[in-house]
Order: sequence, then structure tokens, then C-alpha cells
Amino acid sequence: MSESSKLPFLPFALPDIGEEEIAEVVDTLRSGWVTTGPKAKRFEQAFAEYLGEPQIECIAVNSATAGLHLALEALGIGPGDEVITTTHTFTATAEVVRYLGADVVLVDIDPRTLNIAIDQIEAAITPRTKCIIPVHYAGLAVDMLSLLDIARKHGLKVVEDAAHALPTTLEKELIGTMGSNATVFSFYANKTMTTGEGGMLVTRDPELARRARVMRLHGINRDAFDRFTAKVPSWYYEIVAPGFKYNLTDIAAAMGLHQLKRLPAFQRRREQIAQRYLQALADLPLILPPEAPEGDTHSWHLFVLRLSDEAEISRDEFIERMFALGIGCSVHYVPLHQHPYWREQYGLTAERFPHSQRAYERTVSIPLYTAMTDEQVERVIDAVRRSLGLA
Repeated sequence: MSESSKLPFLPFALPDIGEEEIAEVVDTLRSGWVTTGPKAKRFEQAFAEYLGEPQIECIAVNSATAGLHLALEALGIGPGDEVITTTHTFTATAEVVRYLGADVVLVDIDPRTLNIAIDQIEAAITPRTKCIIPVHYAGLAVDMLSLLDIARKHGLKVVEDAAHALPTTLEKELIGTMGSNATVFSFYANKTMTTGEGGMLVTRDPELARRARVMRLHGINRDAFDRFTAKVPSWYYEIVAPGFKYNLTDIAAAMGLHQLKRLPAFQRRREQIAQRYLQALADLPLILPPEAPEGDTHSWHLFVLRLSDEAEISRDEFIERMFALGIGCSVHYVPLHQHPYWREQYGLTAERFPHSQRAYERTVSIPLYTAMTDEQVERVIDAVRRSLGLA
């Protein structure tokens, strides 16, 4: 038995939860206000302050999926409309379009960045197109300047799927402060900060924000927090739309308040690990992920390797060897055109998405999370070398 196999299994991802988060959650439990209330409001305010844009409104939700759904609904996307996005994403990006009865139009990716192929967007636009959803893959910003130019030219809305992109920057501006109609972040357990489950819808459009707040909680025209804390009797409310149940609880927001404070330190650690990987794996038969342009920030939510043509094993064999060495890995993503629902709904074939298909066949995500020790990082590097037969 090798030394590495005697070590505890190293998972692909783990949240980094500190004593401050624990104490805040306990305080919430003792307060008696465990659903959406004062801490959710504080979290929204803190997030807006973090983004540093006075006109930005933040709506806390129970998942990024919910945030994307709310944004599209508020923009009036519905039956007969089309929304363009990339095939190389998690299904949530596209499924919210179908919730509204609209159709998804998928395009391929840039083979270097694995982000949406900007040069394919215009060819996908039809008279039915109403919106584009770019996905900032792994934490590297999409070329939003070019994408927003296309959207303006064709009168289209833009909703950014920024589930991977906190605190990504482009042209030194934080994602979430660009010129899109809305941006949605994820606080799922493996993201760059977490509330367990959760997300944040960010917009400068006050009407979009107002609609999202109403639809977030059953279409009620008054916040529960306002109704139950007013100084005069305020039990009365009205349902003004058939809304959803998408609110973030105070228990989750309690975690978010402290995770947000720790985000700069989280980012520094992710950058350190990514730089060590880039240095240590450069001589291997791998295509390493691109870094952010000079002066900008890659959030490094994921560190995605691609086996090059010189690698003597398949991606699946590589993952099996890594697991045998006690290292958890994942694949981001099985592209949408590979899944039965999307394939059959739109008659998709792999040939239509050659770059995404090629990436899928050769891609593997290795552990990168802030709770990793330097020793664990070196263990992953050693396992990659061993798995490729080069150690």
C-alpha cells in the first residue's frame, strides 16, 4: 500500500466555516427569528456595500437558480421567447428559461477560456430572442464588453450567471457592477463563500428589484419582516402575483454576513493555491486554465485541468487513479447537449458543439478550497503526477 493511500480521503471541496459564523447562527437561533428577517436584510445591505455601487439593489434568495428565475420573470421572459446561453454549464442556467415557457438556444464555448463563444452569439439571434445568459466559467470573466455591445445592438436583455464569479473582476470592475440587467451569485456549499444554500440577485433596475422582491415570497405585496415588526397592527397583506418560495432564511444569512467579511482572505488563499498548481503542473501533458488578464481577478472557484493529446490515459482513467490515491475530483460539466432532456427537446448533437464536447471529454476539476493546507495541495500535485504516470 502506498503512503498516499494511507492518508484520509481528500474531498473535492469543503466549506470554510469559522467560529464567527457559528456564533452568528447560534445568535439567530436564540433570537427567535429564523426565517427571512433582520439578518437577511443586513446581508443584502452588506453585499451592496461590498459591490460599492450606490444604485445597486441586492435581493437575497435561497439559491442562484431562484435568482435566475426571478430575474428572467421580472424581465418578462415567457412563451415564444428565446434565451441564448452556453451548453457548457449546469442545467440550472437553462432550466429557469423553461420554467417560464421560453426556449433555450445553446451555443458553443471559446476553447481557450471555456466561456461562451462571443463570436457565435449573433448567429444564434432570431426575432424571438429576448435575453442572453453568459456564464463566468470557473471564475474567469466572460468578455462582457463585447457581449453587452451585441446585446445593445440587438435590443436584448442580459442576465449574468455569476455562480462562480465572486469576486471576479473585468477591467478592474467587479462582476455584478457591469451593464447587465441583473447578475446572480451562488452561495452553495462549494462556492467561494457559502450560506449552505443561497444566492443573491443584483440589479440597478428598481422595477426589476421590486418585482423580484414580490415574487420571491408568494407574490405578497409586503415583506414578512415589515409585517411582523411594524409598530402598528400590520397583519393585512395582498397577493398581487402568483409568486414563488425563494426567500433566504436568517439562519443562512447569519453565515453569509461573516463569509462576506472573509471573502478577501478567501480570495487570496484561492489565488495562492491556483498559482502553486499552475507552477507545479506546467510541465505535464495538461492544458492548464487561463489566468485573468493583468490587473483583474479570477475567483478560482474551480481549477480545471484538461488532459492534452500527449496524455497516455483517458480522463476517466485519470479520475479513477486520483480516487485510488485518495483525491476527490469532479467534472464541470457534462454539457447540456449530452443530457437526455436537452438533447431530445431541441434535437442537439455533439457535432454542433465541438469545443464543449472536446473539453468535456478531457476535463477534470481538482480540489481547490480555502481550508486546504499546503501539505494537502502538495499531495494533490503528487497525485496528478502519479496518475499521469510521471512520478
